[in-house]
Amino acid sequence: MRLFCIACLFLLFSASAVSQERSPSRGSIPEELIRPGRGEAPRLPRDMVIGDLGRGGASVSAYNFASSILDGFMSNLPGHPALSSIEEGLRDSHLASINIVDPFSSRIGGGRVEADGTVSFLIRFIGSELGITGELYVRYVTRQIQGAEGQMITTGSWTFDEMLLEEPQDRELEAKEAMNRNDFYPYERFF
Repeated sequence: MRLFCIACLFLLFSASAVSQERSPSRGSIPEELIRPGRGEAPRLPRDMVIGDLGRGGASVSAYNFASSILDGFMSNLPGHPALSSIEEGLRDSHLASINIVDPFSSRIGGGRVEADGTVSFLIRFIGSELGITGELYVRYVTRQIQGAEGQMITTGSWTFDEMLLEEPQDRELEAKEAMNRNDFYPYERFF
């Protein structure tokens, strides 16, 4: 009986050690398609309408600021701290447009620096039946203040510049248009 218990424990431990050594299986998908190779850029997720998600060519601080604005609009609260720099009428107009969609999710991607210094991001608000797509512009504004010893100090911060939204669109129609597109380019930018 003891010999049988020892043999069972030995088999149990050896089976768990073998299963830990194996890498997780992804079925028929080769590992080369899942994980970037040496020297290859990481593969970011894509949205079927706006294309690559993530910061794109924008700085980390610009992306984080734009993401906080998106979170502010998703909260549907005019008093959200991220929306405080937006003029009241414009903020309320954007909130009303986004509220039509009743979004449960938002996406941001395709960041790029424009010729005038603003940074633009493609955005998408996704509701259960409708979606709304657009472009968000943020700008880094610098100002000079006088320090304690009389010297001029330059400080700066990110501010909301503009957000251009298209008309809300049925999500099924969005999906059909994205699937039928043969140029494989992401959403058209406004400018």
